[in-house]
Amino acid sequence: MDLWASDDPGRWRAALDAYPSVVAAQGVSRLVELDRWWREELPSLLASRAPAWLGREELVALTEWKMKRGEYRPRNLALVRSNGDEAVRAASERAFAAVPDPRAPVDALVELSGVGAATASAALAALRPDRYPFLDELVAAQVPALGPPKFTVPFYLRYAQALRERAAGLGGALTSDEIARALWAHAGGKARLR
Repeated sequence: MDLWASDDPGRWRAALDAYPSVVAAQGVSRLVELDRWWREELPSLLASRAPAWLGREELVALTEWKMKRGEYRPRNLALVRSNGDEAVRAASERAFAAVPDPRAPVDALVELSGVGAATASAALAALRPDRYPFLDELVAAQVPALGPPKFTVPFYLRYAQALRERAAGLGGALTSDEIARALWAHAGGKARLR
């Protein structure tokens, strides 16, 4: 059944509750560990910093998580690793300071080598899951109004807006990133495509 069209918060919550088991079912080395870190530890770490910032190794780890959950691109990971500590901290401080602007935080992060809209969204979702859902092609493909998924900033802005609106339409029971995770789990993750 089409989860996107459902107005039943219970159905959405059930899909979100299945997310950890769908992550585990992917059978990808370290994905469960990195996913837990991204969902639970990184948000607390970012919240503890004033101003909020992301370290280079954290950017590398969230890029690894993103690739393990989706498409592994060694060149992009190498480019992300090529960023210096100060460059990552400065770009992430600028990005996080620009929240809740829909575009400026994404623009600040995509200035880093190897960082596109999806990686930027992963960092922003860790800080503000209500405003910035993680950009994933399996999720985007379930949102009819978006058309074919793209990994561009303009596409991400439309995607994020659509997921925020869907969250609001459910009465705020879920954040926009929880909407994204529920849709990803509903699709069965990447393992279903193999």
